[in-house]
Amino acid sequence: MIPATNNAHIRIAAGALVIVLAAAAIAQPAHAQDSGAPLSLAEAVQIAVSADDPALARFDAHADALEELAVADAQLPDPTLRGSLSNFPTDSFRYDQEAMTQVLAGLRQEFPAGRTLAVRGERRRAEAAAARAGRELALREIERDVRMTWLDLYAASAGARLVEDNHRVVRELIGSLAASFGAGRLNAQNVLRAELELSLLDDRLAELSRRGDAARADLARYLGPDAARPLPAEFPKFATPRDLGDMVNTLTKHPAVHLEDAKIAVADHDVTLAEQAYRPTWALEGGYGFRGGGRADLASIGVTVSLPLFAESRQDRRRSAAVRQSSAQRLDRAAMLLDLKSELERSYADWVRLGERVSLYQDAVIKRANETAKASVSSYANGRTDFPEVIRAQLAELDSELVLLDLRISQAKAWNHIDYLFGDFQ
Repeated sequence: MIPATNNAHIRIAAGALVIVLAAAAIAQPAHAQDSGAPLSLAEAVQIAVSADDPALARFDAHADALEELAVADAQLPDPTLRGSLSNFPTDSFRYDQEAMTQVLAGLRQEFPAGRTLAVRGERRRAEAAAARAGRELALREIERDVRMTWLDLYAASAGARLVEDNHRVVRELIGSLAASFGAGRLNAQNVLRAELELSLLDDRLAELSRRGDAARADLARYLGPDAARPLPAEFPKFATPRDLGDMVNTLTKHPAVHLEDAKIAVADHDVTLAEQAYRPTWALEGGYGFRGGGRADLASIGVTVSLPLFAESRQDRRRSAAVRQSSAQRLDRAAMLLDLKSELERSYADWVRLGERVSLYQDAVIKRANETAKASVSSYANGRTDFPEVIRAQLAELDSELVLLDLRISQAKAWNHIDYLFGDFQ
């Protein structure tokens, strides 16, 4: 016989349980009403790289501007025209009073030292090549970021489905407790525990919805309205990466390395420009004096040459600075290759080890968790275990499935980073 006080608690708890079950049946987690065909990972990447993205267009505009400057910088400076009235008498202000009075007109053209003009043009073209290499790097980064965001969205969506399924199973288990009233095996603690687990599952759904909304917002940056489309239920398949040594040997083809190569070319042209400063700058000028009054006109021609006599304090310093800057760019390239190699090795190790864990969960952990959940339900039906144990077994199965999902997502992200670094095994 159950004490009266316990009966009162049970009736109150049972009433609360009915309310919880009714609310759970009516109120489902809010999700965006997506429309359209499922958005695959490959399609998401294709949309992103083919979009008219200003982040890519700016590199093209900058490169085109530098190409125009390359033509302009390789031209001679504009000639200068000079005009004057020379030896004009101030006592009578008569133009024909003095024989030396004349109207002078002159033209002067400067010629920069050595190959300065040609090197300036080549330097601008090297800068344009650096801008185009920057575009290729930005494009590779867009591919990487879109894949990463798509995987985050998939993790949130698939995780929400798993939690919703588990939510339903727990509600069904709680519904089966009605038979326990007659047997006297249900108490307020069991009901409150069930309510707590349902609330915790609702919290998980809310968090997964938040992550999904954030991922969609990030994906919309590159895909626009297509980011609202649903994702396929099937997890994408990824090609097996090539041998690690082969991929390491091809890191010099990475766009980031190409960008460093272009910067080195710019620095080398700066060295060449500094070396041209040791050569003299030339200027050719000519003039013509109009005298009138039957007097002969006068013509003149001349050449001016700069004399780089004090090279130690100017030209030597500038060349030394340019050489050191070129050396620094080469060191940057070497350091970048080391960083890329380290990232590739780490991502490859993640791919392999996470694959081992995925296999372990698929082959053993999930299977055993499922068997444990079924066994706990059977034991509870036969009176050999309590209801909290049934709930714990069910949640353990959910946790195992979520861990497997997280492992698959992490392995896919490792593959994505390998593809970003190598990009030639799809």
